[in-house]
This record gives sequence, C-alpha cells and structure tokens, in this order.
Amino acid sequence: MKKLFDERVIGIIWAVLRIWLGVQWLQAGWHKAFGGFDATGFLHGAIAKAGGEAPIVQGWYAAFLENVALPNVKLFNVMIAWGELLVGIGLILGALTIPALIAAGIMNLNFLWAGTIATNPTLLLAAFVLLIAWKGATYYGADRFLIPAVKKAIQNRNQNKLTKTPNVHAGQNA
Repeated sequence: MKKLFDERVIGIIWAVLRIWLGVQWLQAGWHKAFGGFDATGFLHGAIAKAGGEAPIVQGWYAAFLENVALPNVKLFNVMIAWGELLVGIGLILGALTIPALIAAGIMNLNFLWAGTIATNPTLLLAAFVLLIAWKGATYYGADRFLIPAVKKAIQNRNQNKLTKTPNVHAGQNA
C-alpha cells in the first residue's frame, strides 16, 4: 500500500488529482475575488438553517456566523475569495501543497458546517486523500524543489549559528 502513495509513477495520478482540485478552487476564488462577492446573503441563509424542526446548521456555528462572521463580513469576503484563489494557485503549481490542502479542508468544513453540500464533500475527500498521499502529491510540482531548498537553508542557518556561538569559557582563568 505504501508504494501506491510513494511511487513516482503513481505520483502522476496524485498530480492530476491535485491540479484538478486546484482548478476547482481557482475557479471558485476567481469569481469571488473579481466578481463583487458578498457573503452577507450566504451568512444569513446559513444562520436561518439553524432553526426549525430539523436544523441543518448547528447552533454553535450559527452563533459564530452571527456574532463573528456577519459583523466582519467585509473581512470574510476578502478571506474567502483570496483564500480560495491562493489555494487553487498553490495546488495547481504544487507549491506549499500541504498548507494549501489544509486550508482547503478547513474551508470545505466551514462550508459544510454552514449547511452547503454541493461539491464540498468531494473536494474535502480529495484534499484528505492528497494529504495522506502527501509525498506523491508533492512529487510533480514546485514543492519537489522548494522543500529540499528550504531544508538546506535551515540546516545552513543552524550550522552557521553553531559555528558563530561564542565560547563562554574563553578568557576565563582555570
């Protein structure tokens, strides 16, 4: 089973899934970022779904939407639109793939908690599978080069700190 997730050949399948997921997020974010997105109606609709005989939205989440998201809707409009757009770009390029997948999962969970089913379960599942297959999902993308470069830079920085550490015993008489 490990080979299924690590193998370079199967990495092509993970890359296709990652890029497909990225396109979904990019399209959703693009329309929001450049189409005059306003989440006010969505938030009011989600809050309304918390009432009645069979509430779809949990009370705690409706309270969050009513007391945090709605009063700050302009901030949430920007965070949602640009969050979706940046997640899409990251996944398409394979850059910062793991943070992008985590952000995608968190956004999907929030949309689901708000009572919106649509494609959210499918997108959440794709993000989850790619997180499990992280090594294969990052093989064909910018992370293949970024991750080793960042690790090397951190190692060099740590090594430089070690060589520059002053000797606290120097100059002391024994």
